[in-house]
Amino acid sequence: QVQLVESGGGLVQPGGSLRLSCAASGSIFSIGAMQWYRQAPESQRELIAVITGDYDIRYADSVKGRFTISRDDVKNAVYLQMNGLKPEDTAVYYCNANIIARGERTFQNFWGQGTQVTVSS
Repeated sequence: QVQLVESGGGLVQPGGSLRLSCAASGSIFSIGAMQWYRQAPESQRELIAVITGDYDIRYADSVKGRFTISRDDVKNAVYLQMNGLKPEDTAVYYCNANIIARGERTFQNFWGQGTQVTVSS
């Protein structure tokens, strides 16, 4: 049973920083691309950062230059360092990963439970 568990959300003032973490656990053989999405109230879920298994990285224009995605393949984790936070960054943040579980041959897609980030003074 593979699970993704996020942590690190909270309330921060505009201009502040937060670091989100997402750890994969369970019977894992391999992890491919890992992503961060976010969903603001009454909005669609938005892909904001991707890091592939080859460490190729892409960002949405809305976070480029302020957010940094990274991964630790020993810990099966992905991180999102968020600097220069703005009120419009307020959303529930979700991690997502393509994982091959032990005993399987193909990637399956998994979601974390989400963590709330609120940027407000």
